[in-house]
Amino acid sequence: MGRWEPGARERLVMAAVDLFTEQGYDATTVTQIAERAGVTKSTFFRHFPDKRELLVAGQETLCRLLTEGIAEAPAGASPLEAVAAGLQRASTAMGPMSREIAPRLKAAVAASTELQERDALKSVSLAAAMTAALIARGVPDPTAALASELGVLAFKRGFIEWSDGDRDDEFAAYLLKALDELRAASTSLG
Repeated sequence: MGRWEPGARERLVMAAVDLFTEQGYDATTVTQIAERAGVTKSTFFRHFPDKRELLVAGQETLCRLLTEGIAEAPAGASPLEAVAAGLQRASTAMGPMSREIAPRLKAAVAASTELQERDALKSVSLAAAMTAALIARGVPDPTAALASELGVLAFKRGFIEWSDGDRDDEFAAYLLKALDELRAASTSLG
């Protein structure tokens, strides 16, 4: 496969996840990832500054879609309704490739402290983006932060169930179900 063929970024992510699963994150080199993806090492570095960044590929897009969905929620929407609108918008970025690599990515993250830290930073970034979008709607800071954390938790829970679910189901349904379950659970906190 030539380096000029389209889809290099996606191939790099798939190759990295496969190698992380097969031989572990620490044992995997950028050269191996590039070779497996059928691109040069310099092509790798055009897409990613280092191999850690492969885990957060698409994070900027997710943050943008979450904030757009929150901003475009109806004026009278509650904070959680606005978060639901953000989650629905973000679900459009998750396609078959995301679903395909989910189990392998989960295994790679579980096996690497460095990837666990990177995953935690991704969650913080998503929550911060949602919090800022809610504050821009006039939601008070503590409420915005809580709604955002519930949104991140719903995203994680929904993603796990979606990646294990029926291949014809849409991601948005899993996200909204998870958010509804968390909303119900929060009422029992007292």
